[in-house]
Amino acid sequence: MSESDEKKPLGKSIVMAAAGILSLIYLFNPSAGFIEFIPDNLPGLGNLDEAAATALLISCLAYFGLDITKIFGGGRKGTEKPVQGSVVED
Repeated sequence: MSESDEKKPLGKSIVMAAAGILSLIYLFNPSAGFIEFIPDNLPGLGNLDEAAATALLISCLAYFGLDITKIFGGGRKGTEKPVQGSVVED
């Protein structure tokens, strides 16, 4: 049985959905900076909260089966099928 075929616990699904929605709201930031954990004007540190919210959103999407890391050539290693063929030596 693959990971996507397994039944996910309802409580964990609700928590992951809520975390994904909150991170999406934080990234869209409708309040134009009203909610800001780390001010963006701090050099080198200002975008760490957005990076964390993005990582949380990506992990929540992967939990529900939408693994967008495959778009960028990432994803889980070892899931590719081996190439069948023979080696020809001269």
